[in-house]
Amino acid sequence: MQTLPGWIRPQFLVALFNAPAQPFNLMWRFSLTSFFIISAVALGLAWFTTRFLVNESLERDALLSAQFIQSIAVGEIRHHDLLGMKMGDVLSSVRYSMLNSQTTENRQRARSEFLDHLSNLPDLLLATIISPERVVIWSTNPDLVGRRLHDDRVLEQAFSSGGQVSARYDEVQPGRSEQQFTWAPKMFFVENYIPLLDAQGKVLAMVEIYKEPVDLIERLHRGRRLIWLATAFGGLLIYCGLFWIVWRAARLLTEQQDQLVANKTYGGLVEMSTAVAHSLRNPLASIRSSAELALEMPAQPAARNVADIIAQVDRMAGWVGDLLQYLRPLQGEAEAVDLVAVTREAVGSFEPRLRQSRIKTTLDVSGSALVISHRLLLAQVLNSVLANAIEAMAEGGELRLALVHASRNELKLFIDDTGSGLSRQQEMSAFKSFYTTKQGGLGIGLVMVRQVMEHFGGEVSLRNLEPQGTRVCLRFRC
Repeated sequence: MQTLPGWIRPQFLVALFNAPAQPFNLMWRFSLTSFFIISAVALGLAWFTTRFLVNESLERDALLSAQFIQSIAVGEIRHHDLLGMKMGDVLSSVRYSMLNSQTTENRQRARSEFLDHLSNLPDLLLATIISPERVVIWSTNPDLVGRRLHDDRVLEQAFSSGGQVSARYDEVQPGRSEQQFTWAPKMFFVENYIPLLDAQGKVLAMVEIYKEPVDLIERLHRGRRLIWLATAFGGLLIYCGLFWIVWRAARLLTEQQDQLVANKTYGGLVEMSTAVAHSLRNPLASIRSSAELALEMPAQPAARNVADIIAQVDRMAGWVGDLLQYLRPLQGEAEAVDLVAVTREAVGSFEPRLRQSRIKTTLDVSGSALVISHRLLLAQVLNSVLANAIEAMAEGGELRLALVHASRNELKLFIDDTGSGLSRQQEMSAFKSFYTTKQGGLGIGLVMVRQVMEHFGGEVSLRNLEPQGTRVCLRFRC
């Protein structure tokens, strides 16, 4: 029995339909889609604009040429006193027997001067006059005179419309016998049909002019370059603007997604930690009570061990209390607090410990400075930061506190120590929950500091100092 090819086996189909979907990448999709759409619109707009510019310019040039030639024709008729005649009658090779010798001479002179004007038009490649019978009655190229033109669609359209027609050609068309220039054009040329009409609007003769308007061509090239450059710059500007907006939106969405995940994780952690903490309180209290009773018994041989049990239970109870305080929602309305007074009180509460640790304290705070916070919560923030700074200087050092007015609505309190400083990993993870480098610590001190500061619109940051030490910056709103 023949086996099916691998690409049509059931296992392949199952794997195909059960393949994990790729995550939607907003930036990648938008960058490609917007690039193609904006490019297509910009190219279409540039093409349409350049075509409109070329067509309008050529039609305007043809209109000016027609007005100029028709004005010359009217002027020659008046100049030679040929009233009642049109330039088409003058150019015709037919001899009118009713004309006297003077009128015939004036007619010949008007014809000669008109053709002379016509042959000296600027940028002229070829000028031809065609009779209604489609016969060339005059041309700057004598070889064309007397030739009959057949199957010329553009010429027929010009005779039937009674107006002028402008056409653009990139090169000479070999099949058109009337396009026999005295010199080859360098670029494209313009073909104009200018009718000479009688009083009833009938075409008496058609003037066909081939021109190579060098100045017009240069202006068209310059206008085309400007249009393409402006379109490219505008499209790029729109693309960059939209890309920046979507980049910001994608970044905000990512941050919100991360925050949502963090909130869900934090919510589960809070529920679990609260349950565990409350569950531990009663057993710890029972253990401590039993250890205290055992310690009071006379001649207790394990008194030292019992005392150690009581100390460790108290330590665990302290952890539970800190954990519950950390998990409890922040309580306290925003109020104006004197930062200088609270800072001095916090430093004063650590005076015995500072002396014991041989730490010199420098306070660069004076006067009063009102900030938006809560007095008790602000005291907890300062106590936590000062405790960390003292623990970082186990061998003694210097503690510096400085208050800086960053702006009219912002105050910064710098707390510097001369400890060993932070590693790069410690600096990046300092504000993460339950991250600590101290033995026996929970790692929630700085997290509580950040929560309190952000709750009242402030910020907290830390960085290493040179040559050693750490700086904690507390920014408050005034």
